[in-house]
Order: sequence, then C-alpha cells, then structure tokens
Amino acid sequence: MRTPSFKLASIGSGNRSMRAFYLVLLLSLAAMIASCSSRPTTETPPAQAVNAEPYQQDTILREAETFFGRGAQGVADVLNRVFTDNGPPEAYIKGEEGGAAIGVGLRYGHGTVYFPDGTNEKIYWRGPSLGLDFGGSAAKTFVLIYNVDSVDELYQRFGGVEGSLYYVGGLGVNYNRLGDVILAPVRFGVGWRQGVSIGYLHVSPERSWIPF
Repeated sequence: MRTPSFKLASIGSGNRSMRAFYLVLLLSLAAMIASCSSRPTTETPPAQAVNAEPYQQDTILREAETFFGRGAQGVADVLNRVFTDNGPPEAYIKGEEGGAAIGVGLRYGHGTVYFPDGTNEKIYWRGPSLGLDFGGSAAKTFVLIYNVDSVDELYQRFGGVEGSLYYVGGLGVNYNRLGDVILAPVRFGVGWRQGVSIGYLHVSPERSWIPF
C-alpha cells in the first residue's frame, strides 16, 4: 500500500509543477501585452494642405513668358495692366484659338484651366463677335480668370466689348465678363484683326462647332 501512496504523491506534485509553469507563462504573456500596449504609437503626419491662394504676379508672368516663348514682346506690360485692373487671378487657361471675321466673326478655342489647389481641366470656348471687326487671327491664348472657385462656374456665356489690333507677332488683351466673373484673354498670334466688336465667349467642358 505504501507504493501506490508514493505514486499518488508524485502525480500530485507533478500537477502542481505544471500549474505553476502555466501560471508563470500566463503572467509572462500578460506582461508582454501590457508592455506593447504602453508603447507610443507612431502616427503618420497629416499631408500638407495645398495652397489655394490666388496666383501671384511673378508666377503668372513666368507661366505666360514660358507659354508664349521668347518671341512675344510686351507680355509683362500686358499682364501688369491686367493686374492693375483686377489684381491676382484665381485661375488661368493656357490654350489656343482661331477666328475670322468680316463684319460677323466666329472664334473657337481650347486649352487647360489651372487652379492653385492643383485642379486642372480640359476646357473649350467659342462664340460670335458682331461689329466693326475685319480680318482673321490664329493665336496662342493665356486667359486670366477672376472670382471663381471651381471650373463649373466657367461653363457660361461671357459678354465683352473688344477693341483690339493684331499684328504679326503681336500681343493683345481684352475682357469678357458675366456678373463678378472676369476673363482676361491675352492673345499672341499671326494675322491681323482690328476694330470694335461686341460678342461673347461661350465656355464649355466639351467641343462644339455651334457658336451660339
């Protein structure tokens, strides 16, 4: 009888050892988890906000001179006049257009509009011009845009009174306006066009050959 009692005691001692082992193991795991949770987490810094302020004059002048090229004389003088009249623009367009007129004229253009927040969109414009306007033109066009917050505000008809003279290699500017929104197209191209015309520019997200 002594032998079985010895074996039972041995078994009981082994169980106590296993329980102690598991207890130590659980305490160790708990300590590791607590240590990991107490470590400071690494946060990704927020992305820097895009500057949405109006374009400054030196930025516009640099973009226009690069766009028109070295052959365009008087870019700074024309832009200085526009800045004096309207201040810094909220957006601008780089594009090209063609037109012709014998009393009644048509004008078609296309380009890309740029906003300070990085937005850029393909854009088109067209329209008639009526009045004492004779000749033809094909021009690179840099349009300064005022008092808009998004490209959707440009999809309208902008009326204007034009009195421009185009020479070969010449450069000119006029204003088109609807309410507070102002477009100031600066044109540099070939051909000639002169006189006073009363028409409008119809801006749209898609190309159309219907001028009205």
